[in-house]
Amino acid sequence: MKLGFIVNPIAGMGGRVGLKGTDGPEILEKARQLGAVPESPDKAKKALTSLLPLIDKLQIYTYGGSMGEEEAVSLGFNPIILGDINNSSGPESTEEAAKRMAEIGVDLILFAGGDGTARNIYNAIGAEVPVIGIPAGVKIHSAVYASHPKAAGEIALKYLRDKSIGTKEAEVMDIDEKSFREGIVTARLYGYMQIPIEPELIQTTKSGGLGSEEDALEGIAERIVDDMEEGVFYIVGSGTSTRPIMERLGLPNTLLGIDIVKNKALVASDVNEKEILEIIEDNRAKIIVTVIGGQGYIFGRGNQQISAEVIKKVGKDNIQIIATKNKLLSLKGRPLLVDTGNEEVNSMFKGYMKVLISSYMETVERVEGL
Repeated sequence: MKLGFIVNPIAGMGGRVGLKGTDGPEILEKARQLGAVPESPDKAKKALTSLLPLIDKLQIYTYGGSMGEEEAVSLGFNPIILGDINNSSGPESTEEAAKRMAEIGVDLILFAGGDGTARNIYNAIGAEVPVIGIPAGVKIHSAVYASHPKAAGEIALKYLRDKSIGTKEAEVMDIDEKSFREGIVTARLYGYMQIPIEPELIQTTKSGGLGSEEDALEGIAERIVDDMEEGVFYIVGSGTSTRPIMERLGLPNTLLGIDIVKNKALVASDVNEKEILEIIEDNRAKIIVTVIGGQGYIFGRGNQQISAEVIKKVGKDNIQIIATKNKLLSLKGRPLLVDTGNEEVNSMFKGYMKVLISSYMETVERVEGL
């Protein structure tokens, strides 16, 4: 069995520092200046751990350093290193790695990154080789990704053991990061790649809200604003579901970022992790987040600024989840998901949490920390 293994070591670095991506050398450098650190290598290792049962039967092909070699070796694998490319050289590294793996004839490419990484691999090999993505980026719109890192490894294990499960086409999507930082989401379909068929572990493309949900969102906003307490910092998460809250307060809203409100006045807009921690200090604070439609994430997708450290400081009991009934139905019974990159914090969420679905109604939903 031959596995191609690619890690984009810079994927996701812009999340906690509020940059909404790391496309381009200037943004990457800014992320580093703000204190961003690589997160995708750890997520790649989580996925690769699921393949340890095949350690004596599986040959891994990868690239040097943190593009795959270090992660594989740390788990006891003996990978074949196809090249040693400068990790900062951009998408060319990923594309060259994918091409080499396709030429060798690997059975599957397991890769860690975001939508930009998926695009790079698609540009290099199209649908020539089946792939499965380990979600590690800030923006994950593509359907080639597993629902979480461990699931990616489980899918790879199942497929490598039994290729008769087959493959299907999955969308490769990406958005314009420059527009994204300005609050404009322009997602584009770039093509399709083949992924193993495993519907329980594959995420769907991001689902937006329905027009008929406007009344429900207005009711939720009314309830949230009415319940706001004096002297408490409110960390308002990203997304169209939280926008009516800011509109009801008469405050500007960072659609794709994190805002902080206190005494129904704006304290700060589009904050990163460090700024959140500095602003709230040891004061009382609450977090308001919504659910990503079709995927179920409440933390770890598009709101990485609300990090594990922020969550620990605020406390689970001070987290308010909001979502319309239709958005929850789009999950088709799957749990809400938390992937902060911190296992201790993720485990805090195992169980059930209340979700506000209208001005007067809450439901209880199962939550799974990854």
